[in-house]
Amino acid sequence: MNKITLHDKRFKVCMTAAQIDEAVAAVAEKINNDLKDVDTPIFLSVLNGSFMFTADLMRKVDVKSDVVFIKLASYEGTSSTGQVKQIMGLTTSVAGRTVIIVEDIVETGNTIEEMYRILKEAGAADIRVCTLLLKPDAYRKDIRIDYAALQIPNDFIVGYGLDYNQLGRQYKDIYVLDENE
Repeated sequence: MNKITLHDKRFKVCMTAAQIDEAVAAVAEKINNDLKDVDTPIFLSVLNGSFMFTADLMRKVDVKSDVVFIKLASYEGTSSTGQVKQIMGLTTSVAGRTVIIVEDIVETGNTIEEMYRILKEAGAADIRVCTLLLKPDAYRKDIRIDYAALQIPNDFIVGYGLDYNQLGRQYKDIYVLDENE
């Protein structure tokens, strides 16, 4: 499907499932190398957007690890509210552990900053950030992004877990807002 309509907006393909899979494999290989000597790291998936990325990433990560979920929200429509709300908190202890935050997309960095605060307060020993998509032109925080599968422009995208007002997460490709429509 080259174009989709969600609510009142049209989107066009900007990244295929094959391109995404190749990028996920490359980031998983780097994680496997970096964490091979770490005792059972925790991959903390930020719901809802990162569920597809987390599933594909974990199929390619071969270090013994835990996978847990947290749910935060900061979007309304096509833009960030600037406020991060915790919908579902940590469900396991991270004290003394290495934690890899798994995000779908990093742009403003507000969610990463909030996650970092939560994990530090909970006693995580080492915190790393892994994202499918990084918008370097929008990211202004000091927290290092350890693993970015892909860098993209500051455009609004959907698909592969990302949504527009709760629609579009199920698509295997990633779509960008079609400004010509």
